[in-house]
Amino acid sequence: MAAPNEITPSQLLRLIGTPTAPHIVDISIDEDFAADPFLIPGSFRHSHKDIDGLKTRIGDGPCVIVCQRGIKLSQGLASWLRSDGIAAEYLKGGMFAWGDLAGAPRIPATAIPDKVKGRGLWVTRHRPKIDRIACPWLIRRFVDPDAKFLFVSPGEVAGVAERYGATPFDIEGADWSHNGSLCSFDTMLDRFALRTPALDHLSTVVRGADTNRHDLAPEAAGLLAISVGLSRQYRDDHKQLEAGLVLYDALYRWARDGQNEGHDWPTDKKA
Repeated sequence: MAAPNEITPSQLLRLIGTPTAPHIVDISIDEDFAADPFLIPGSFRHSHKDIDGLKTRIGDGPCVIVCQRGIKLSQGLASWLRSDGIAAEYLKGGMFAWGDLAGAPRIPATAIPDKVKGRGLWVTRHRPKIDRIACPWLIRRFVDPDAKFLFVSPGEVAGVAERYGATPFDIEGADWSHNGSLCSFDTMLDRFALRTPALDHLSTVVRGADTNRHDLAPEAAGLLAISVGLSRQYRDDHKQLEAGLVLYDALYRWARDGQNEGHDWPTDKKA
């Protein structure tokens, strides 16, 4: 019988990338992490000894505790948190089991830019349309749920990045930007090793909309239309980002689970 506070790698994989995903806390000891420096998408590192600090960080939201093997460290901390009223689970088999699961991505820790005051800080051009909404969505859902994004005048991106320690993206000359025919969303998928089937398909739609290649995917023209509409609807770039996150949440679930679903009228029409 499964433990009441365990979650399997396959169950966790279904939650990652969705807006209701739990906090994923990697408490592997430093020696274990140094030997295998990869992260489950959306997770963050935290010491198992700093329980009060962890409770402050996750609040009352659900969480999954991860260690190397899913035994004493994660099971003990999960039970401790549950005794304090927090919906905590431990990952069955830990990082070893995650690494054995087919299709489970692992982000190289070295690919994640340095954080500023404990969270990722990114900067790009203001008035976002496609890439500059898709990339923040990817980062928030798969890399750093607490990431902050700054939108500034194109000519000020480099200066803001330098003054505030932010990482510039989707601007010419930046390290995190277009690469040949690929757009910034593609660059992030490659750097973060997130080329899952669903995200790969979504990237084709984003690339088609962002580079005016609507022949790449029939959905590209629709994404462009909705993205332009959102940009006209919101004067505040941050409010537009929040609305755009909902759009990409829906596109991701379509790419992952709904590509074969169609719609017709009347609803009982026979082929």
